[in-house]
Amino acid sequence: MTDVLGICESWADGLATVRREDGSRVEIPTADIVSGKPVPPRPSVHRRLGAVEADRLALPGWRPAESEPLGEWVLRASGGFSSRGNSALALGSPGLPLEDAVRRVEEWYAARSLSPRAHVHPDGPEAEVFEAAGWSVHDPTLLMLSSVSRVLRRLRGDRVAESRAAEPRHDPLLDAGWLATDERAARHGEDARSVLESGEVTFVTVRDDEGTVLARGRGAFHGDWVGVSSLWTREDLRGTGLGSAVLESLLEWGAERGATTSYLQVVESNVAARRLYEARGYEVHHRYAYMAQDDAPRAGTGAVGPGWPGGADRAR
Repeated sequence: MTDVLGICESWADGLATVRREDGSRVEIPTADIVSGKPVPPRPSVHRRLGAVEADRLALPGWRPAESEPLGEWVLRASGGFSSRGNSALALGSPGLPLEDAVRRVEEWYAARSLSPRAHVHPDGPEAEVFEAAGWSVHDPTLLMLSSVSRVLRRLRGDRVAESRAAEPRHDPLLDAGWLATDERAARHGEDARSVLESGEVTFVTVRDDEGTVLARGRGAFHGDWVGVSSLWTREDLRGTGLGSAVLESLLEWGAERGATTSYLQVVESNVAARRLYEARGYEVHHRYAYMAQDDAPRAGTGAVGPGWPGGADRAR
């Protein structure tokens, strides 16, 4: 005898179909089954990570056009496209006094004609030294995590009839249909493409017969994580299950590659989006924020991306 651990997806015509965690499916004649029992999902080991390590592990999901290490810090620039692509990940030791590191950050962004920004943990020493230099906190943001299997179970359990008819499409690159729904990416052109298309990524869309994008989302696979971003559903179709179909397809794509943990970032003030993600199984892991000089444009200015489903979720 042997065991099969996974999700039972069907039980009919004398066969039980079980999907393992790696995405493979096993068909078992029901006559051969001796016993079975429900098993709670295995918790993601990344749920127990510290905040700094979690932020570092999420880095490959949104690769900047240009980056440079400063000790343990990472300076990132992408022509102004997104806060995450144009901020110093200021966590850990920069290898020099913190006051000098702040000046180095200011000089680095000035050389690229970009407003300096920093990704910090609000209660950390890095935030204190930036504040002393005249920087302010903007856009507190939440990193949310869940096991892939947990979110998929909830999505399938809540699936509405309309989403069954949706056929999500995967593309490796941005196309005109996507850009027609993403003003920020269209405005930043090649800088946006450089960030969004970098790494092992997929662009999932649901389209009508004319090819118009009705819902969309981006997935990035790295390690055993799948990052979810750029979720959006056309306003008149929200609540019909299209956004859930996109998210489900993104996570299945990640699971097929070995992802066990899913993460996303949402602006803390977007309560509706946070509740929606929590209902799908995501939990807040920690809070971080972007800091900017008081005389510079707000972090996130020009970086507002449409959300899912409410249109107010800023793509970090």
